[in-house]
Amino acid sequence: MNSPRFASAWASASGWEDALQGALASLPRLPQANLGFIYVSDHFSFALESILARLRQHTGVQEWVGATAVGVLGREGAALDAPALSLMLGAFPLDSFRVFSGRKPLPRDFSAYAALVHGDPQTPDMSELVADMSHKIRGGGLAGGLASARQQAWHVAAAPLTGGLSGVAFNDRIQVLTGVSQGCLPLPGSWHITDAQDTLIERIDGRPATEVFREAAGPVLGADLRRAVSMLLVGLTDDDKDRRQFAARRIVALDVRTGRLAINDSVNRGQSLLFLKRDADAARRDLLQMLHDLREACPRPPAGGLYISCASRGGILFDSDEDEVEMIREVFGDIPLAGFFAAGEIAGSRLFGQTGTLTLFV
Repeated sequence: MNSPRFASAWASASGWEDALQGALASLPRLPQANLGFIYVSDHFSFALESILARLRQHTGVQEWVGATAVGVLGREGAALDAPALSLMLGAFPLDSFRVFSGRKPLPRDFSAYAALVHGDPQTPDMSELVADMSHKIRGGGLAGGLASARQQAWHVAAAPLTGGLSGVAFNDRIQVLTGVSQGCLPLPGSWHITDAQDTLIERIDGRPATEVFREAAGPVLGADLRRAVSMLLVGLTDDDKDRRQFAARRIVALDVRTGRLAINDSVNRGQSLLFLKRDADAARRDLLQMLHDLREACPRPPAGGLYISCASRGGILFDSDEDEVEMIREVFGDIPLAGFFAAGEIAGSRLFGQTGTLTLFV
């Protein structure tokens, strides 16, 4: 076996046993399957260990990675805030991958050229942890997402876990491609942070941060800062020229008296900054562009894929929860697919927000 093969299934039901039975009934048989991806609605978090035990017994696959989520997706559909689960089996060449976690670190003698990771959104300094993990991947092919849940989020690497990152690393026998689709439209202008501390942006281009924010918001939104904060985001970027490459962050506080903004990530002096507006039409165009770019980059039709979308996308941003899955099918056909709605999306060395990331096995 020289290249991986995949089979996937998605099912929704009010009880975890019915959902699992439905998924297994529609899961195509895959001889030599040796790795499984599992994404489970947080409605079923309490049964995660039982689900994993049933999967091992039914499929014979012992190695599983994945996460809980407020919504899961697959080739057959997608649902936010609904009980469901998504499965994908992979048949990989022997010794081409290693499952790892904080309990079981990646072996030093394994040369990782790509990795798919899942993490706990409550872990401090997750952006730095993602960047550090990316440096351990020789080929730079890091992708994945943070588990999401209404209460405790779990990620899976052999067993349910909390805290940190876990996942599966692949050697150079496995080729993956990842694309990132933004869900926000940059407003005109770009700036640099000139004074900051931790998550506080104090001055932008030498001016009070709130003053620049009010100006970027425009006369209508700028006159109602409470509404502007609810509608706009901050985009952190390392590339002043490419306005599609940014990590969207929420504004969590604004103090007109001190002129400071607080966002849900740490910032540095000199960092480039955009202001963003969530926009469904722009998000749809960007997703289609990303999908077509990936198709052009594929040396052959993909064997399977993992799609991770921000938990604030789906039917919240588009017309329905299934819109993104339908666009993937339009471009790549009926390929095996699994994924979830995340609390943060990972690609390269960055932790993103508001994005959709598609990783293809080619």
